[in-house]
Amino acid sequence: MPVGVPKVPFLNPNPEPAPDSAVEEVDSMEEKATWVDLYNRLYRQRLLFLGQDLEQEIANTIVGLMIYLSIEDPYWNQTLYINSVGGLVFPGLAVYDTINFVPPDVKTVCLGIAASMASVILIGGTVTERCAFPNARVMIHQPRAEDFDDRVPEVGLEGETLLYLRNCVINIYVQRTNKPPWVVTADLERDTFMSATEAITYGIIDGVYVCEDEDEE
Repeated sequence: MPVGVPKVPFLNPNPEPAPDSAVEEVDSMEEKATWVDLYNRLYRQRLLFLGQDLEQEIANTIVGLMIYLSIEDPYWNQTLYINSVGGLVFPGLAVYDTINFVPPDVKTVCLGIAASMASVILIGGTVTERCAFPNARVMIHQPRAEDFDDRVPEVGLEGETLLYLRNCVINIYVQRTNKPPWVVTADLERDTFMSATEAITYGIIDGVYVCEDEDEE
């Protein structure tokens, strides 16, 4: 957890016994409040965050939270907010597969940027529930050797495995965007950046959040 994360009160929604007045209710809630860090409080509302490079530790944390929360309540949908330049392929695929494994719908939301493997996670959200903020950016490209960190020899990652993972990522984009494989392959050959509206056209997301003021205009 990042240093300096603020703590917020987590209140028991059903205090026992019930207070006799509003003042007593406030006092009772403050006394019974459990102070937890901000992200743990948001996790309890099924709000998850990928806000750093995608590595083993953060991927395992997100996977563990998704599975635990789905066991706790399989009908309470989850939301994953993404602001990441991507990272390692295997952790990214682990999060992608978990999104499609847990029973609840998982909404994916891009704020800032979702690049490389982070865009794979973004596109992996429940169809019709993949969104971005207006100024967010999405970038797609094919997996590269540096996306496997220095433990390549440990996992025996050779040319055939690299090719398999490349095709795996291509197939994810093809299935999720309904674009021909040759189009996706060509776009993944380079760093392809998109605005939020361009990501909708491409099929990576389904909608863009609109500010209330803009909506009124």
